[in-house]
Amino acid sequence: MKQIQMVDLKSQYEKIKGEVDKATVEVISSSAYINGPEVKAFQTELESYLGVKHVIPCANGTDALQIALMSLGLEPGDEVITSDFTFAATVEVVGLLRLKHVLVDVDPDTFSISLEAIKAAITPKTKAIIPVHLFGQCAQMDEIMEIANEHGIHVIEDNAQAIGADYTSKDGSTKKAGTIGKVGTTSFFPSKNLGCYGDGGALFTNDDELAEIIRSIVNHGMGKRYYYDRLGVNSRLDSIQAAVLRIKLRKLDEYIANRQSAATFYNQALSAHARISTPAVHPQSTHVFHQYTMKIDGIDQFHMQEFMKSKGIPAMIYYPMPLHTQEAYDAERYNDDDFEITNMLCKCVISLPMHTELENDQLKFITDAVLEYLEKN
Repeated sequence: MKQIQMVDLKSQYEKIKGEVDKATVEVISSSAYINGPEVKAFQTELESYLGVKHVIPCANGTDALQIALMSLGLEPGDEVITSDFTFAATVEVVGLLRLKHVLVDVDPDTFSISLEAIKAAITPKTKAIIPVHLFGQCAQMDEIMEIANEHGIHVIEDNAQAIGADYTSKDGSTKKAGTIGKVGTTSFFPSKNLGCYGDGGALFTNDDELAEIIRSIVNHGMGKRYYYDRLGVNSRLDSIQAAVLRIKLRKLDEYIANRQSAATFYNQALSAHARISTPAVHPQSTHVFHQYTMKIDGIDQFHMQEFMKSKGIPAMIYYPMPLHTQEAYDAERYNDDDFEITNMLCKCVISLPMHTELENDQLKFITDAVLEYLEKN
């Protein structure tokens, strides 16, 4: 049995090595390192895959979130509602722009932002909602868009973990994650479902005017060269990363199917255990399993993590501490009682290895170890 990795990028690379090496050498030979033909081709191909009018590549997923907020003309002190149970990037960009983050609780089953918590948090100063498509499936976008439209609030989809997921609205139409709100963002960090070999990110929108603003912001605020229309940043996807992403985009649906197959194996092996809650899938969304995160009743997560490590199995805890309790995020202004679900999840979730190269003998070894631990504890 091969050594088990949380994310096995090396094995994935070995299968596409010829294509990647050829494409990389071609970029170097062309010397078109920034905004070259590979970037433009990737942009066009990703627009086609997502069914969205505009994809604007940038340097990383955190920049994508910041640029999205910058593009909407928000003012210092404007409020942005987002999930307490997520990676810090979603919140830190709000603070960097001197906006006010309003963290709210999540759904106990899908881990997505709570609709009732959103409604309770809206004030006259609320200008944006950032739903996080956590671990690989969409938040409840129909209802979020209804709430946002009712109050005149922008929706920015944090799609760093769910690229390729499909969301079917109540009217029967299907859209890709990240293309439903005013603007969507994603990360191409190497471990993502669509990941490059460095840093990268992108924004998506169907709004022509907003797309032009975003294109300007990512390039120092320029419209015409050396004419600066607004404050911007330097955030560009380089051509080598775009060349890698073009290859992997063509395989993304295959990669998603591999992840879903691994998740099915985990579900079949573990779902019958009384103490395990395998990942819930919202009926309107497909799940692309960026992570396979389960709830386990009555465990010491870190003790279980160490047991798995002793077996040669990496396991991760996403996320061990709620954002509302973190010193960097103004913890004192939040009431801990408003975060019952997040507080619970931070004590009972654990994520098993999940990637495109998992083999059945590895999956069996992992699930056997989970059951062994629960039998002993």
